[in-house]
Amino acid sequence: MIALSPLRTHANLSTIVRTAGCLGLTEVIATGNAKINPKIARDGADNVNLTSRRTLLPALKKLKADGYQLVGLEQTTNSVPLGDFQFPHKTVLVVGSEREGLNQDTLDVLDHVVEIPVWGLPYSYNVATATSICLHTYCEQYPTG
Repeated sequence: MIALSPLRTHANLSTIVRTAGCLGLTEVIATGNAKINPKIARDGADNVNLTSRRTLLPALKKLKADGYQLVGLEQTTNSVPLGDFQFPHKTVLVVGSEREGLNQDTLDVLDHVVEIPVWGLPYSYNVATATSICLHTYCEQYPTG
C-alpha cells in the first residue's frame, strides 16, 4: 500500500498508480487534488483503488493501529539506504511531496525511514521514480505478495 502527501502534478500520481498496478498493489491513498490521467496510469487506473483523503495523518494513524508498519521515503539524518533495508511484510510506503518531502508530523509517526542513495546531481530522484524504485524493492523481497 502507498500513502502520498499532496503531489504537485497529476503526471506523478498517474505514474505511481501505473507502477502500483504493474507490481500488483491494489491500494493508493492520496491527499490533495488527487486526479489521475488515464493515458499515463493505463490499466493501473482500473486495477488500483485510489482513495483521496483531505489529510494524511489520520489515515496513517489508523493504518498503524491496524498493524501496518509505516515506512517513509525521505532523506533524513536517520534514514536507512534502501538496499540495506528489509521491509516488514505489512508495509505502507509513505511518500512526501516533490518539493517539501514529508513534514515533521508525518515523520514522527513513521516506524522506519528509507532513502535511495544518489551519486550525482540532482540530490534526489523524481517522486514517481523514487516511489517506483522502492515498490520494486519491496516486491523483490516479497515476490509472492
